[in-house]
Amino acid sequence: MSIELWGVLLNRSMTEREAAYMVDLLPGERRERLLRLRAERRREPLCAYCILRRALREQYRWEDFPEIVRTDRGKPWFPAHPEVHFSLSHTAGAVLVGLSDSPLGVDIERVRPVGRRMMERLGVSDPEAFFRCWVRREARGKCSGEGIGAVRGDEAPLRDGEFYHEVETFPGYTAGAACESAAPLKEVRRLSMDELLYGI
Repeated sequence: MSIELWGVLLNRSMTEREAAYMVDLLPGERRERLLRLRAERRREPLCAYCILRRALREQYRWEDFPEIVRTDRGKPWFPAHPEVHFSLSHTAGAVLVGLSDSPLGVDIERVRPVGRRMMERLGVSDPEAFFRCWVRREARGKCSGEGIGAVRGDEAPLRDGEFYHEVETFPGYTAGAACESAAPLKEVRRLSMDELLYGI
């Protein structure tokens, strides 16, 4: 299977009715976790899980979410379907979701000002380069299951069987996908908020 990617540019606010409808679609544990967030911080993660739901229905014809659990390092997975791998990422105003039959990690970040010390830490001189580097490290950490710890310190070179792709999403954002498969990376399926809501 190729690596499937979906992205949504959140170009408008979400109504209370839309949010309530989307929350009801989530599995219980995800719903509880999301409802612990302040209302203004729910839009991006809520959209990420709804894209995942849509992707699973399109790819596998699943009507409901299977149970999602986390490894001891926080990587989410489906215990009933360990052959299905997914990764979610969200930043202010945008979401990226990846689906594959081998481990993967995706990350997206809105490019914004960054302090000089942060840039020096990663050995870069401008915010765009900083976020390209940050996204690559995040995506690789998600793919391996090592998490955010993989972002700190010097970045190790790609291991045998590890691949990384910069991903074109939306203007003003940088994104990437790390995977353990040489399968082709499909172009991101870009959706609007309305297309997302219509498709779930």
